[in-house]
Amino acid sequence: MSLTQKIIMGFFLLGVISAPMVVLAQGIKNSAQPLAVVADKSGVTESNLGNLTGGIIGVAVSLVGIIFFALMVYAGILWMTARGKEDQVEKSKQIIIASIIGLFIVVSAYAITVFVMSKF
Repeated sequence: MSLTQKIIMGFFLLGVISAPMVVLAQGIKNSAQPLAVVADKSGVTESNLGNLTGGIIGVAVSLVGIIFFALMVYAGILWMTARGKEDQVEKSKQIIIASIIGLFIVVSAYAITVFVMSKF
């Protein structure tokens, strides 16, 4: 198994392991009702600059996820239709590696930002 295949397999396993955490985090959406009561008492409105910025960042991260998915599908189709052409297989491997690295950078930046902002 080459280094590239090991890296791809490692990211795949990381995604499989972390998938339950994402699913379990979906329960946070149910906290809107109690938080609305607290927000009303404190005078916080939904047109806050922080809420607007958070919404924009959420949309941007969603778009990055869609682009990542599209690149992975494109690279997979390239790989499957290579028909033994080594240059096309290498191109698809490069696309997969670059898209995984890009996704990792974006998710890491988002996680660092959320962590730092929660401390302030």
